[in-house]
Amino acid sequence: MAELSVTDLTKRFDAGPAALDAVSATVQAGEFVALLGPSGCGKTTLLRLIAGFERPSAGRITLGGDVMADATRFVAPEDRGIGIVFQSYALWPHMSVAGNVAYPLEVRGVPRAARAARVAEALALTGLTELAGRMPAQLSGGQRQRVALARCLVFEPRAMLLDEPLANLDLSLRAAMQDVFAQFHRRTGATMLYVTHDQAEALALADRVAVMERGRIRQFAAPELLYREPADCFVAGFVGEGAVVSARPTGAATPEGCIVEVLGQRIAARARSRSPSHVSIRPEDIRLGDDGPLRGQVTGATYLGGRFRLTLDVAGETLVAFAAQRAHPGEAVGLSIEAPWAFEDPQPVLGPDFGGPDIGGAHRTGRALRA
Repeated sequence: MAELSVTDLTKRFDAGPAALDAVSATVQAGEFVALLGPSGCGKTTLLRLIAGFERPSAGRITLGGDVMADATRFVAPEDRGIGIVFQSYALWPHMSVAGNVAYPLEVRGVPRAARAARVAEALALTGLTELAGRMPAQLSGGQRQRVALARCLVFEPRAMLLDEPLANLDLSLRAAMQDVFAQFHRRTGATMLYVTHDQAEALALADRVAVMERGRIRQFAAPELLYREPADCFVAGFVGEGAVVSARPTGAATPEGCIVEVLGQRIAARARSRSPSHVSIRPEDIRLGDDGPLRGQVTGATYLGGRFRLTLDVAGETLVAFAAQRAHPGEAVGLSIEAPWAFEDPQPVLGPDFGGPDIGGAHRTGRALRA
């Protein structure tokens, strides 16, 4: 498998804003990277440029050190050695499972004996050996997706692109297929780029996640870092659950960061910046108890199995907390906020109330962020 890299990659379709705006990123050989973002953020455009379905307006794409596209060179899709798994599966309805998987080898002229061996290996790896003779119409959605995965794998691509491959499956089957994709990656060590708008998928599957918005990558990091240390208000709002609240730095430092004033209270926050403008308050950062310095009113309670998700109105802001016991709307609770992440937002993001697009239900301040 090969390293995949894009440098200052730009794509314009008309005179308006660029669909992809000077994006630079590298997927290491054997790494599983997810492109995550709302509709229209540029993630599918980036995938299509890497696949060779579109020509970049500017920038460079390299695979294993070989230039796939730049100002002077453009390698056709079929010559890039890249495998693609589509949302729609794209299976040949008149071919059996084995026939679909064998097709990429047939068009490449692989001899019959070698072709049969590689098809058998791909079917075994994806758990399809017993279904080799079935037609696509006889398969479930999850089985069809595994056929598409096997067909992609069989010609040993240098990298694999997956375009929202689980979007057409129901919730329980999607969870099962997440395990299939994770096991597949562990067994093959494939370089994989996975496009999704589902943050749960991205965080569960990927080694690193690139969060995209308006044609740019806002943060590219491991899932746990995106959740615990978002780079800006957009990432804090789009990834995970909690709230983004304005903060005022006091100038006082702590071993982990600084003291900020939030909701009228001085709170020790984790931070790298000494002049943060906001804090990301996750449910894990909130401790409920009558001795808490803040008072809140319960506005909603949802049972999640083993715990309750509470929405709280605290000084006019909506926070999210987890509780072991049910609370009822209108009930008053005490709470404290412990070690939230404080950051300096480098680029304001406008929500729909401020003349900009919706960023997943969160504005720059105080709106609860839903998963």
